[in-house]
Amino acid sequence: MSSPLDPQTSGAHLTSVDPGAGRRAPRAHAESDAPRLDLAGSWRFNLVPRPDLATTGFADPAFDDAGWARLDVPGMWQLQGYGSPAYTNVRYPFPVDPPFVPDENPTGEYRCAFECPPDWPAGAAVLRFLGVDSMFTAWLNGAELGWSTGSRLTTEFDVGPHLRAGTNILAVRVHQWSPASYLEDQDMWWLSGIFRDVAIIARPAGAIDDVFVHADFAAGPDAGGETGTGTLRIETAVPALLTIAELGLHRVPAAGPHTLAGVEPWSAERPRLYDAELSAGGETTRLRIGFRTVVVAGGLLTVNGRRILLRGVNRHEWNPDRGRAVTAHDMRADVLLMKQHNINAVRTSHYPPHPDFLALCDEYGLYVVDECDYETHGFSFTGWRRNPSDDPRWRPALLDRMRRTVERDKNHPSVIMWSLGNEAGHGQNLAAMSALARDRDPGRPVHYEGDQDSSHVDVYSRMYASHDEVDAIGRFAEPVTADPTADAHRRGLPFLQCEYAHAMGNGPGGLLEYQQLFEKYPRCQGGFVWEWIDHGIRQVAADGREFFAYGGDFGEPLHDGNFVADGLVFPDRTPSPGLREYKAVIAPVRLHLEPGQVMVTNLLDFADTAALRFVWTHEAEGARVASGELVVAPVAAQRTATVPLPALQPVAGESWLTIRAVLAADAPWAAAGHEVAVGQRMISPARARVPRAGALDRDLFDARTGLLTRVGALRVDGPRLDLWRAPTDNDRGEHGSPLEPAWRSLGLDRLTHRILDRGWTAAGFVLRTRVAPAATDLALLATYRWSADGDALVLVIEVEPEGDWTEPLPRLGVRMALHAAIDDVEWFGGGPGEAYADSNQAAVVGRYRRTVEELGTPYVFPQENGNRRAVRWAQLRGPAGGLRIEGDPTVELTVRRWTSEDLDAARHTTDLHPRERVYVNLDAAQNGLGTASCGPGVLPAHRLDAAARSWTVRLRPSTP
Repeated sequence: MSSPLDPQTSGAHLTSVDPGAGRRAPRAHAESDAPRLDLAGSWRFNLVPRPDLATTGFADPAFDDAGWARLDVPGMWQLQGYGSPAYTNVRYPFPVDPPFVPDENPTGEYRCAFECPPDWPAGAAVLRFLGVDSMFTAWLNGAELGWSTGSRLTTEFDVGPHLRAGTNILAVRVHQWSPASYLEDQDMWWLSGIFRDVAIIARPAGAIDDVFVHADFAAGPDAGGETGTGTLRIETAVPALLTIAELGLHRVPAAGPHTLAGVEPWSAERPRLYDAELSAGGETTRLRIGFRTVVVAGGLLTVNGRRILLRGVNRHEWNPDRGRAVTAHDMRADVLLMKQHNINAVRTSHYPPHPDFLALCDEYGLYVVDECDYETHGFSFTGWRRNPSDDPRWRPALLDRMRRTVERDKNHPSVIMWSLGNEAGHGQNLAAMSALARDRDPGRPVHYEGDQDSSHVDVYSRMYASHDEVDAIGRFAEPVTADPTADAHRRGLPFLQCEYAHAMGNGPGGLLEYQQLFEKYPRCQGGFVWEWIDHGIRQVAADGREFFAYGGDFGEPLHDGNFVADGLVFPDRTPSPGLREYKAVIAPVRLHLEPGQVMVTNLLDFADTAALRFVWTHEAEGARVASGELVVAPVAAQRTATVPLPALQPVAGESWLTIRAVLAADAPWAAAGHEVAVGQRMISPARARVPRAGALDRDLFDARTGLLTRVGALRVDGPRLDLWRAPTDNDRGEHGSPLEPAWRSLGLDRLTHRILDRGWTAAGFVLRTRVAPAATDLALLATYRWSADGDALVLVIEVEPEGDWTEPLPRLGVRMALHAAIDDVEWFGGGPGEAYADSNQAAVVGRYRRTVEELGTPYVFPQENGNRRAVRWAQLRGPAGGLRIEGDPTVELTVRRWTSEDLDAARHTTDLHPRERVYVNLDAAQNGLGTASCGPGVLPAHRLDAAARSWTVRLRPSTP
């Protein structure tokens, strides 16, 4: 090996496509009672701008690093003050000239001093890195151990001969860029460093170096799949003894096979694990074994013999302060939130996660598609020329990545499928990776979306297929394969959407229609929403307010903006409205209320409903009248039961019966009472209005504009026709047909209003206007008809389009400004969260109360938000009085302290500053959301096309 004092030692590898050298063979990640030294903590650190400026002799134990800085390990150096983060979705941030990378290649030099305790055993030991980005070389006490790539894969070195009693020095040199960077273009921040755990683990003589658990399950004929026969084989290189007390195994030879009766299987719904101990050579390894069998048979993906439906998400690892150096708390929070929101599957996009995350999936119950650390999407900009997927020179590196993925994670029952990677084109190396995975682990299917002929995979996978495409695939009516000889094979495979419903900003819309297709066609077995979390980086503005940064906020010359903020939870893991919508759409129990009865449908694949209680409330205008609990005998999986509804006392006014399926007892992932599903039915309609005598005050209207100026003593501006909303990420449409450019081209963000006529009639005041943008002959004729009903002002708005409108409208409503310190809003209608035409399954009719601030949603990139649908009435309150708004029968309501134009101009939440007025939108409708930021646009049923329409609102002053 090169001299440990040579600064160029690791630089020699910067043109090599090899995956590494000096490393141990990959093996399963398993915990044992062997002595272990965890090296997490504050390390000495030095950053140089390029490898040829590396510090001479820094790996020498005698090197004086007292002048070096401190850096947390695990951690990313850009998030600790060294360099800057950079975000690109597809494009490489360096020239595409494989395997070469720029000379300007920031290089981090780490030194860790640690004590080897006096009782540390002599003999073999390994140094284990769980994740280092992107290439590194390691030295222990001056001896070079080796080098490695594969940022999100485990690397181990033998270090037994180099350990010393007392103080030891571990030195690591990490390069930001390396040939391996071409393999890691995974739609995320480019960040560097030792970002996962580092440890030294003793290896006793004769101990178990690796273990492969094969735990198959066959359902018993009379047990309904709840128990059956487990077949257990355990591969080890040395003889080992196995103990599973629950199954009556006590220090038996581990190899087996062991045939075990009465075994409870593992599934995401019932994640049954058996604690096992494996002993050899003075070491005991702890295992958690789940018995389950995954097979693609009869065109279906099955677990334990049953078709499963994946209600999944794609998950990048992220912490807004630490980047990909996620904590145990982060991982557990993700799993708990997923379970609480009815999610049952995770695709580990686009790399293997921290192994502790998979242990949590085993424990709590989530199916996992475990993806290799591989994506070369940036080669799409060069016509895929020299793409590593089809270049034989890269085959060893790609097989190395696949092998390390399979070996590390092979013992997790939650892992039901291997994925070769993502968006890496196609080629012979992918076929070789698939063969490796199948060879080593024939008990799991192989996935890769880029193989659309499905010639070397076991499932047909697509991303962002439209609803129509999914329908065709479900009917086996999709277009033939590019290679006709593969067509019959692909049509015999189950179909998954490995990515769909892009959760960027406000949305996604259209989730319900996708889920209906998944439930309609057996072949369509669900998919994974893109994605789990916004990758915002927490920052503090000059005024002390926090916000989350995205691409371009760190001066990157090449970036993809806020495309990195496309998750169902915000960067701090606060659930978004999109996550609550997804929870409602994929609820595993469906409650369909009919006159006198409710149909309870159990959509689970294995578990019955015994874990649930069914509680009901009868509410009149949102106020509880009666409540109770339905007696529902356990409904078996994939079955429906009809249950009588309770006898309800008649009430005056609009009333609703709401039934909620809640946990009957504490579960590992949520407390008793946690809501799983909800169903509603109107019991009695609203009372017919009885008109009251009233007269309009002529002084209410501005003599110049004809607009309302006050409601009682409350000063107002408007209301006036409003078509504009601050475009959502889906309106901007990264990949679909974007609406925002068309809207701006039409001038919907700069409407002008011209009075055609105004005057008083016997019924009240009428104002007719023409609302139109400059440079076009398109217009909307808007008529405002005002009358009085007692102390209420009644406004009927009538709209008629002029011209050939080819694009949908953003919204159709009126907006007004209130000159009052409104701070509280109560309403009867859909809630509690925001809802839109194609994203309203989470909205439950009831009575709710929020502050004005709480009505808004702080999307990382400001955009339209906060809409409440089907509002019957709303009470806006302030210290000096307020306003009561009534829909006739309903209206869509938005209340905020800034205008749509303010939202449109803002780029971060800190750009929004409350005005002295409160702005209220009262809409007849808004256009749907769709998922065109990366996927299909708004479905026709949810488009707001220009058409003649009218709606009515009532305004009444209120006292504090």
